Amino acid sequence: MVPTDKAPFTLRRATGTLAEGAAKLARDIGSTSVEALLAQGNRKATRRGAAAALGKMNPKPVEWYAFDPKDEDTLDWYPQGLTCGEDSGQAGVPVFVASWYFKPEPPVVERGIRATFLSPSTFKYQHALFVEATPDGDYKAINIHAGGIAWHGDLIYVADTSHGLRVFDTNHLLDIRTAQNDLGDPTLLGRHDGKFHAFGYRYLLPQVDSWQLATKGAIFSFVSIDRSTTPHTLISGEYLETDPNGRVARWDLDMTGVPRDCYVMGQKKIQGAVCSGGTWYLSQAADSHTNGKLLVWKNGALTARPFPIGNEDLTVQGGRLWSVTEFRDMRIVYGVNL
Repeated sequence: MVPTDKAPFTLRRATGTLAEGAAKLARDIGSTSVEALLAQGNRKATRRGAAAALGKMNPKPVEWYAFDPKDEDTLDWYPQGLTCGEDSGQAGVPVFVASWYFKPEPPVVERGIRATFLSPSTFKYQHALFVEATPDGDYKAINIHAGGIAWHGDLIYVADTSHGLRVFDTNHLLDIRTAQNDLGDPTLLGRHDGKFHAFGYRYLLPQVDSWQLATKGAIFSFVSIDRSTTPHTLISGEYLETDPNGRVARWDLDMTGVPRDCYVMGQKKIQGAVCSGGTWYLSQAADSHTNGKLLVWKNGALTARPFPIGNEDLTVQGGRLWSVTEFRDMRIVYGVNL
């Protein structure tokens, strides 16, 4: 972790009509809470399921949860980012939130990105579709990779690879069932013939803000929260396939756009990074058949620990480090001791 120039990660705010569109949609549909969404969870995770994701990992994670068979098997959606209620500080209940991106085979219509709210208490979970709303109350899909997700206060930050960060507000978590008796046409998205449609999803989360790169060049592959700093900081960094010179930057969460610091990680294929108490944890991927690694940078020394296959973004909850895996039939949310 070598300090480097932080200027390439400078962000500028670009709200535009996003907040206006999200507010209009919230008025027309009606907001709900994370707790209410979890209580209505329509899918259930399996505790210690999908063990193939562990590969040759030894020791195994302290705990893990597999998604239900439909989400394990789908070739359309891939988990990428992970955050948690402790990152938010205001969630009210224990919860993980994973981001997924849509990767359909043509001619299937683009569905964008979604969030999965998962309760580690009940194992119930529910998807919500991220959307971009317009001032007239219509909305569309967001076609990005969503490689990382971080939740602080009411705001959820999603990595937008070449642009910066998209921002969503859990105060605008919308339940279509509060506005109409059904979920509309499962093949449509937006407002049509006076009804709301979201590809069959019950919940929407419209974008309220955006932080975009002031200059081109930096990559936003993942994002996390460092709660051990004062004030808390937002972390994002670069996945580079063959180059070990990927960088990671941190911003104070007053979000002026100027990073606090920036480092070269010295490692390729980093899918997630988080700092806790001055120790850096890096999630290093391999391939769809090979275990990844957890790289730990502490007191100037680098050590490696075993990680599952398809390891992605990182978060800290309950004194453990958590991540999510992406490959078909090997999709788990798992935790290891710090």
